[in-house]
Amino acid sequence: MKILLAEDDSGSRTVMAAQLHKLGHVVVEAADGEAGWAAFQAEKPQVVITDWMMPRMDGPELCRRIRAANRPEYPYVILLTALDRKVGYVEGMNAGADDFVTKPCDIVEFEVRLRVAQRTLALQTEVHQLEGLLPICPNCKKIQDENEEWQVVEAYIMKRTDAQFSHGICPDCYEKYMKPQLDRMRRAKR
Repeated sequence: MKILLAEDDSGSRTVMAAQLHKLGHVVVEAADGEAGWAAFQAEKPQVVITDWMMPRMDGPELCRRIRAANRPEYPYVILLTALDRKVGYVEGMNAGADDFVTKPCDIVEFEVRLRVAQRTLALQTEVHQLEGLLPICPNCKKIQDENEEWQVVEAYIMKRTDAQFSHGICPDCYEKYMKPQLDRMRRAKR
């Protein structure tokens, strides 16, 4: 996986990056929250591991920005904390963190946490794909909604988006359907 590691302590960052590389991940490093935010936008990592306390932008603020970005692919965020208190967990969760790791952490803990992240991301991808599937009738092209009622495609889409429709006939359909009907009507008038 591609992992963004935002950690202001260069020694800790070097050790964690080496551990993550050893586990087979691609690591993008950032020296603070601002650099982490820039790297997140440029690199589009699947996982973000961020220190809680950093200069220029702390971990919870980085989490909030990541969640506000509303990227189609869900990024999994792990907050690193030296705080040995659970009070901060609520703040971290409210900011959008998925998991917490207390520093210093070892390679086994990283491996376990990243397996959870990988499973979560795989499930998120599957849900996103399933949400994209719409039951549609092959004959009339109506869509079945969440109440198991069948609706015209245009009505279904207009109810859920700002899309508007105007109707026309494409050249292929005109030749295949409309022109033969018009020809039959002209012949019938003679």
